[in-house]
Amino acid sequence: MANFHDERQTLSQEREARDGKWANINPEHAARLRLQNRFRTGLDIARYTAGIMREDMAAYDADTSRYTQSLGCWHGFIGQQKMISIKKHFGETQGRYLYLSGWMVAAMRSEFGPLPDQSMHEKTSVPALIEELYTFLRQADSRELNQLFRRLDEARQAGDEVKSRELTRRIDNFETHVVPIIADIDAGFGNAEATYLLAKKMIEAGACCLQIENQVSDEKQCGHQDGKVTVPHEDFIAKINALRYAFLELGVEDGVIVARTDSLGAGLTQKIAVSHEPGDLGDQYNAFLDGEEITSADEIHSSDVVIKQQDRLVRVKRLTSGLYQFKPGSGEDRVVLDCITSLQNGADLLWIETEKPHVGQIKGMVDRIREACPDAKLVYNNSPSFNWTLNFRQQVFDAWAAEGQDMSAYERDDLMSAEYDDTRLAALADQWTRDFQRDAARDAGIFHHLITLPTYHTAALSTDSLARGYFGDMGMLAYVEGVQRREIREGIATVKHQDMAGSNIGDDHKEFFHGEAALKAGGKDNTMNQFG
Repeated sequence: MANFHDERQTLSQEREARDGKWANINPEHAARLRLQNRFRTGLDIARYTAGIMREDMAAYDADTSRYTQSLGCWHGFIGQQKMISIKKHFGETQGRYLYLSGWMVAAMRSEFGPLPDQSMHEKTSVPALIEELYTFLRQADSRELNQLFRRLDEARQAGDEVKSRELTRRIDNFETHVVPIIADIDAGFGNAEATYLLAKKMIEAGACCLQIENQVSDEKQCGHQDGKVTVPHEDFIAKINALRYAFLELGVEDGVIVARTDSLGAGLTQKIAVSHEPGDLGDQYNAFLDGEEITSADEIHSSDVVIKQQDRLVRVKRLTSGLYQFKPGSGEDRVVLDCITSLQNGADLLWIETEKPHVGQIKGMVDRIREACPDAKLVYNNSPSFNWTLNFRQQVFDAWAAEGQDMSAYERDDLMSAEYDDTRLAALADQWTRDFQRDAARDAGIFHHLITLPTYHTAALSTDSLARGYFGDMGMLAYVEGVQRREIREGIATVKHQDMAGSNIGDDHKEFFHGEAALKAGGKDNTMNQFG
């Protein structure tokens, strides 16, 4: 970030060189505007944040306790408030990212209205949300810097040089709210060319990291839905290539590609892979296809498809949809092959979509992947689709049962019941839940933990609480007690909603533009002043 003093000096020289034409321009005001707008384009953001991700990936390789995290945000304001909160509580943004969930774009940002996560929403809504998120994060920078500049003015007016120097130091060392975003491009919304075109839009909006999955574009399902269909590796590699070309074309050489495999829960494939010789990638993919051995051409019917699996002729199992079925129980083996192949063909990080949060299960697959790719690391979905309480209580139950403990006081299938909340089992399950991210980062190669759609759920929960009280007996007290009083006491900046929306920034700009004639909104009669 540029030095405040140097910016003023540069702009002073610029003004002097204009022979009085810029006499109305105050170099200090212009310097403030420059510092409040550090990132002038989305590509500036993408290049800056890609560098951060690369540094964080190297730091994780050296020390697995330095894993990173994010929450999915469906609106720019949500992303902004998240980063403001992180800076308030932790003092820095290191290791905290944003996640853009295709699920939430489909459910909340489509002009068609709420849609399932099946790539039916407008593809342009994805880069639009990226741009919106960074617009709000840049506004958070402007707001916080504006507050520092106002305090600097007060210190100068009071003649407090020590305070002035301290505030100038804070301005020069200001940490931006702009952080990396991992952006979901689904299965690319079409063929490799469509993937490339959308990727460029997403990168131009600011995305430094694109997450793509190995499902069929026109059959794409949410990772936690049934009926998922994967594609042969050659098709997926083409889309990884398309992403890399998009990054390189736009000058984001450090751009990060996350290759997601849905093979653990996908029992179907769109087509048989092309194989040129035994043991090649296509042959390995086709070896997972389910079917029955045949010994004679007389056994082949008109619509049958027959392939050679090693030395056997096999009539592959083909559904009425035209899709082909994989062998039962082959999911983990396919995941391992998917991940190794993706890393060897340009992907930087992996995403394994699982059906439960289980460190041992993830570690088992990652250990196998690392035999071929020692630096393999994951982005992992701490999904709200998991019943975390039940999963971890059952994991504790199973561990205790394996140790030979008496489990007669517990009913494994009913462990979600509140009657178990105060038990020793529930307490340990909560501890395992709390430790899941650090344990999985240490033991299972997870570099980045995210929750795909948490703010979808928090918005629903908080709105339900307010509606229940406000439209019930509590009336206005429901808002005052449940929202405003908490905002004031917990230091939530939105209590001054006019300021959060930019009124103080606007007032200062009016003074820059109009001088003493500026008509400001933030005077003594502004009710925002009630909040101190």
